[in-house]
Amino acid sequence: MKKLILTMAIAVMGFTAVFAQDSTRRAKRPMAKLTAEQRAEKATGVMEKKLNLTADQKQKVYAIELARAQKMDAFRNEDRDAMKGKMKDRKADLEKSKADLDKVLTDEQKTKLDAFRAEAKEKGGKMRKGMGRDRKDKAPVVSSPPAQG
Repeated sequence: MKKLILTMAIAVMGFTAVFAQDSTRRAKRPMAKLTAEQRAEKATGVMEKKLNLTADQKQKVYAIELARAQKMDAFRNEDRDAMKGKMKDRKADLEKSKADLDKVLTDEQKTKLDAFRAEAKEKGGKMRKGMGRDRKDKAPVVSSPPAQG
């Protein structure tokens, strides 16, 4: 009888530990495979909403974003070794598209876009820290601390 009660108690504790897992975490959704046109349309839509673009500006921004998205597709489809070698070209293309956007936008819109980019950069940094990739500012773990005398 004691063995039965002990076995039941161990089973209850085991099931409690299993079901105590955090179920509030979001399930990972697979990223949708968007075409270059869809990504350019999405980026243009976000900028239109945030920056109040005119119809002419919207067309020009779409053309810039489409060209950038197509170049990024080309970079992604290349060999990994070739991609590492062309990182400078990729950054130069990104800077060129930013400069083209600056020519299209007004000063107020540029300010809003810079704020939006800074916010996105900060948000991305927080996400990377949350993933455990950025461990530079954490103290090292010491398995056996020195004895105090």
